[in-house]
Amino acid sequence: MQRDQARADKVRTRLIVAGCMVIGLAIIAYPAIKLIQDSRTRNQSITDLGVAASAASCDAPTNDAASGTQDHKPDGTVIPYPVSPPSSGPHYATWAPLTKKFYADDRPPVPNLVHNLEHGYTILWYNEATAKDRDQVDLIEKISKAKLPDSTNGKFIAAPFKASDGAAWPAGKNIAFSHWSGNAQGQTTAFGHRQFCASVSGEALKQFMDKYPSLDAQEPNGG
Repeated sequence: MQRDQARADKVRTRLIVAGCMVIGLAIIAYPAIKLIQDSRTRNQSITDLGVAASAASCDAPTNDAASGTQDHKPDGTVIPYPVSPPSSGPHYATWAPLTKKFYADDRPPVPNLVHNLEHGYTILWYNEATAKDRDQVDLIEKISKAKLPDSTNGKFIAAPFKASDGAAWPAGKNIAFSHWSGNAQGQTTAFGHRQFCASVSGEALKQFMDKYPSLDAQEPNGG
């Protein structure tokens, strides 16, 4: 009986050691796999991600009356933006970090992101229904890491937009792009621009970015 018990203890010990080794290897391998995946994504054009623009059910871009240039409000101030998501307006003095291109639950307040718009950023906003879809969120994160068009100069952010952040979007639209233009195209009046889509489309995003490049901004040299 003692020999049988000792034999069983050895088997149990080996199984535990083997299990620990498998878990350890998985812990070590995951970051390496993630780095490889991110490296591949960085070399991938955003037009390869999501559905084609023709299949995204996108509305035409808007021309919103713009205001709020250099109108900085104290942090915590409630700013009622006239359009949803905002495409211009008063904002907090600090913009969102320039190196971070994707947000989920860690998103800063909307007025921080509006400051980024002032400096030529394009923002992809995704609604709460999309935020609950892991596959769609992963796709948006991939777009944020992929090769952006030269027209952006890297000025891009993807962030969630909650129902409490502003008025409801058009029915069936889950994605919105926004950009705050300046007078770079000979305009006498500045505009904010928004475009709503039903589905995630890197191709539709590129078309929006090329139409409203980062240099077409209130303060294109900032950020």
